[in-house]
Amino acid sequence: MRFQEDRIEKLDCSDGKQRKIHVWEPEKPEKVFLTVHGGMDHGGNYCLPALYFREHGIATVVHDQQGHDHHGPDHPTRVIFSRFEGFLDDLDLMLDWVKREYKNVPVYILAHSMGGLIATHWGIRHAERSTEVKGFVISSPYYVNAIKTPAIAEKMAGVLSSLFPKMKLPLESFLDVVTHDEEIYERHQKDEADGIMAKECSFRFGSELLKAQAWIPDHIGEWKHPLLMIVAGDDRLANAPATRELLGKIDPKHLTELYYPENYHENFNELNRDEIFGEILEWVNKKS
Repeated sequence: MRFQEDRIEKLDCSDGKQRKIHVWEPEKPEKVFLTVHGGMDHGGNYCLPALYFREHGIATVVHDQQGHDHHGPDHPTRVIFSRFEGFLDDLDLMLDWVKREYKNVPVYILAHSMGGLIATHWGIRHAERSTEVKGFVISSPYYVNAIKTPAIAEKMAGVLSSLFPKMKLPLESFLDVVTHDEEIYERHQKDEADGIMAKECSFRFGSELLKAQAWIPDHIGEWKHPLLMIVAGDDRLANAPATRELLGKIDPKHLTELYYPENYHENFNELNRDEIFGEILEWVNKKS
């Protein structure tokens, strides 16, 4: 398989579509990472942490998110979806799937970027389900935008998303500032060219993310779960200083923060990733 998965399953998503679940697993998993990928991304991009954790007895499962449907090399993939809450509903469905597949195995949420924004909403808003996981590991959460977008685009996002929900939001490419690893950069370029990684997004997508981000400052203080937060200091997509300021609203007894000042956005694909994976492994082992 392209990303060295052990198997690929299907998830019946809350919007009625069926999407891939990428699975990497040891013979007898001791824990499971239910992974939530970021915006413009795909489940296969989590092969490196998944392969590392498989060698340490942990299964990793990642579902492709709503709106991130692949259209092949002849049609650039544009992220189009109707509502942010659909991500939360699909995370409920994925937790059900994981608990069926891995009975009595501890479950952790592993999330990155927009996935971290989703996981934070889910951990607070779907509290009755989120208590079923042992803890959360979040990398570079997309709480505050660091991407330069035209001011008029942000100001008009809500209106345009209603009138033209599928219209393309003007964005520059960011692939060259997500990792310092040249091999990963080349892989991202190929994934984008093959229509696996999204190259474009819609105004509806941008508008829904802005609303989800605006919710965070007033509610993040309600967080009640064990949380390992990994912040990339040289993040050009998510605003790292703003993230750290928001983390100050969480009760310190729930939070462990790792800060890597030189990292670009994708901590799990950075040059120091094995160090990060080791820190994650130590943290979850202490929680189990």
